[in-house]
Amino acid sequence: MTMGEAHEADTLERTEGTTVAAPHAPAPAASPVRVAVAVVEPDDHQRDRLVTMLGSSVSAFAQLEELVARLSSGIGVVVVLGPSCADEATLAMSARISAQYPNVASVLVTDELTTALLQQALRAGVRDVVTVGNDPAVLAQSVQRVALTFDQLTAAAPAPAAPAAAAPDATPAQPEAPVPAEDAEEPLDCKVITVFSTKGGSGKSVLATSLAVTLARSTDKPVCLVDADLQFGDVAVMLKLAPRHTTADVLPVVDRLDAPLLNSLLVTHEPTGLKVLPAPLEPAFADQISSAHLTKIIEVLRTFCAYVVVDTPSYFNDVVLGAVEASDKVVLLSGLDVPNIKNLKIGLQTLRLLETPEDKLLLALNRADSKVKLDVGEVERTLQFKASCLIPSDVVVPQSINKGETVITFAPKSGVAKAVTQLAESFMPAAQRSKKRR
Repeated sequence: MTMGEAHEADTLERTEGTTVAAPHAPAPAASPVRVAVAVVEPDDHQRDRLVTMLGSSVSAFAQLEELVARLSSGIGVVVVLGPSCADEATLAMSARISAQYPNVASVLVTDELTTALLQQALRAGVRDVVTVGNDPAVLAQSVQRVALTFDQLTAAAPAPAAPAAAAPDATPAQPEAPVPAEDAEEPLDCKVITVFSTKGGSGKSVLATSLAVTLARSTDKPVCLVDADLQFGDVAVMLKLAPRHTTADVLPVVDRLDAPLLNSLLVTHEPTGLKVLPAPLEPAFADQISSAHLTKIIEVLRTFCAYVVVDTPSYFNDVVLGAVEASDKVVLLSGLDVPNIKNLKIGLQTLRLLETPEDKLLLALNRADSKVKLDVGEVERTLQFKASCLIPSDVVVPQSINKGETVITFAPKSGVAKAVTQLAESFMPAAQRSKKRR
């Protein structure tokens, strides 16, 4: 299925493909990606403006229903949703279309990007959210990035069938193909750190994102944050990201996953350079991702990252246990209240039963200076475990979340930022700690 001259096409299937390239931008190294591009916007003026930005070869529709009538299986279709489409009903319909047509992905154009709109768009399966202003290259580049995802995943999908079609005398060469790549990629001295809590609302994702950002700013090597809370992960929202890929996009290529391919599926947090692999946008995808899949992802990340931070859900499952086993360190986070401490004690007992080495575990207490009549020393005696990190209570934490920033960048001089920085430094080599302080 392609789109070509919008005003001459009767159906999407009969039109010519659109070459996506950002105007006024450097030409990409890869060959141009040919996909169908459609603009959906009820307002005539806004629709014409978006078409002008993208070029006359795109198709334009006033309503999503008009587009759906012309969809069928085929090459990738990038749907540009105009500002008038940023409502709950339209985004819900867009999500249903993406679920029914895997070859369709959407980009939302908005006049003003807010955290609430970003969260709503991500949950609706929108691949990118952009504020265009007067720069047409911003929108074209976004469409191009989404188009590249179709190119990468489509190219990767048929690979497993290749050995069956190969000639008999070529069969022995197949198992040897991945060996040179693996040999060429000497694993870095990578540290994998999992952040886990046995109770929701303890600040686990805040700590994971802040820790990952701190580590990313401490090294010029890649640092990756993996959101393993596969049903309701909030890492993308907390970092104000509009991810083009999630963990779900790894599944079709997991059998041939390598460093370049996995790196292409990560989204970069531009202010800090942190690489992020977000959780799936739909909770239904969580059941498809196994512990083996996450372990494979971590193994590949080890080959090119200095640090990998894994955020987890607040309960034990196979994926969490796989992350714990694959990690060098596990940060156990607890609030300073009786339900948190009770759950953490049970969690520690579970990890001990699973023979998790004690030296792999670190205890972090959140809101450790709260006036709740619980003494840190008493908590340590109850858990039979000494706390390595005491994080104070501070209003800058919810303020930073609402701004879509980590507390590290929002309030670097706060007590919370200092506590997280101290925790991050405990994972750094001595030489790196000294260099950071200078």
